[in-house]
Amino acid sequence: MIRRRSTPWIHRWSRVLIAAIAAAGALETAFLTVVKLTGNVSAVCPTSGCNQVLNSPYAQVFGIPLTLLGFLAYTAMAVMAAAPLAFNPANQKELRSKLENLTWPLLFAGGIAMVIFSGYLMYLLIFVIKEFCFYCLASALFSLALFVLALIGREWEDIGQIVFTGIIVGMVTLIGTLGIYANANSPVATDSAVNSSGSGQAGPPVTTTSGEAEIALARHLTQVGAKEYGAYWCPHCHDQKQLFGKEAFALADYVECDPEGRNARAQMCIDAKIQGYPTWEINGKFYQGVQSLEKLADLSGYNGPRNFKNTIATPTVP
Repeated sequence: MIRRRSTPWIHRWSRVLIAAIAAAGALETAFLTVVKLTGNVSAVCPTSGCNQVLNSPYAQVFGIPLTLLGFLAYTAMAVMAAAPLAFNPANQKELRSKLENLTWPLLFAGGIAMVIFSGYLMYLLIFVIKEFCFYCLASALFSLALFVLALIGREWEDIGQIVFTGIIVGMVTLIGTLGIYANANSPVATDSAVNSSGSGQAGPPVTTTSGEAEIALARHLTQVGAKEYGAYWCPHCHDQKQLFGKEAFALADYVECDPEGRNARAQMCIDAKIQGYPTWEINGKFYQGVQSLEKLADLSGYNGPRNFKNTIATPTVP
């Protein structure tokens, strides 16, 4: 009597697990896309680093939020994993088998592409942006899990073909990723001249007023050559403006980095290799995140009055 070989549990449950993990990733990226488009990133970020990352130049591709692209990728993986499960194996076995054979290579290719792209984003997170982002880490773990499950979730008949496919997809993904982010900090630099006359997009107006100390500090920062690099759409850049107040901030040297912003000076941001907004340049050193006025005073050697009147939450001081 020949005993039938049992199917490993991972082969039985791999599609369910892939669909579940991809669905979780889709929910996370959908949520982040909504808060990104509504400008509420700071309200949902558990750490200041998360806010820095989601507002950095690396958080969008060709003007599209990276989270939206992630949502589409996770959704595609979930659909491909779950589609064959909709067919009853008892009376639709052949159709289900054909769909499984069709979608497994796509799941494998998608898993490779996502894990390589996520790996590069983690490299940027650790070595370039140098901040911690819980959502980014979770997404990277989701992508890694999808790749592993797509690899071991079935018994592959032609290992050589799988290895070849993996190499090709991996190389294409890596080259494409490097190409996309090659100019992450130079978003059409020539466009900056278009908006130098005062046209272009402006962020929300500064609603706070300035005191004598804020005005004196702003003048001092400009005199010592300090600059703030930001973008009109960046919520923390607006927080920094609110700390100074309307009158004082008008005296500060603010550099608009987005070519579509008003009075944009994108080339200056490119030359300074700005990685996130806002970033202060003081005495040749760079400081990312919202800085308290006390901190700016200390960093710039300001000796004037310090009875600053404006406060906004807890500023980010790296």
